[in-house]
Amino acid sequence: MFPEFRELITQLKGHDHHFTRLFDKHNELDQKISNMEEHIQPGTQLEIEALKKEKLALKDELYEHLKKKAAA
Repeated sequence: MFPEFRELITQLKGHDHHFTRLFDKHNELDQKISNMEEHIQPGTQLEIEALKKEKLALKDELYEHLKKKAAA
């Protein structure tokens, strides 16, 4: 995710608690969606779609955070 910000992500994950929380939540949702799609964990198509929307919103928020930090 966001290869152009790889170095900044590494820096923020260790020092920016808000960013770290968002990043970890995004990864948790990604794993949960994968598990549901692979039928490892139960979930309906509607639940999967809702989780994907939540994950996308987090990704947008992460991107905005990264852009602000990169510009500073």
